[in-house]
Amino acid sequence: MELAEFYAGLLDAEVRIGSDPDFVEIVGNEGVRLAIRRDHGYAPPSWPRPEDSQQAHLRILVSSDDIDEAEREAISLGARPVDTGDSNSGPRDVRVYGDPAGHSFSLAVYPLPVS
Repeated sequence: MELAEFYAGLLDAEVRIGSDPDFVEIVGNEGVRLAIRRDHGYAPPSWPRPEDSQQAHLRILVSSDDIDEAEREAISLGARPVDTGDSNSGPRDVRVYGDPAGHSFSLAVYPLPVS
């Protein structure tokens, strides 16, 4: 699944496929687990437009030192920046994207030092 490969790349994790090919897990070295199930009737949302409902939103926390690199990695894997209308021209602590399937997710600066 393209979506599973995207998140595995973003989280530096591996894709595990079980007996059901429509259900996969992304498993990281630090114990992070994310499950994805294929929806054969899926229609991507066009969030953040108010007339379209947001189906899910994943927030990935990163250190302030790593957010620019995390953004470059996300875009290189296929993420698309989402214009949220935020006119903040300074440092951005939260950056919103669409994944390859159209779900929104964000990279956000973790409020405490990450060790």
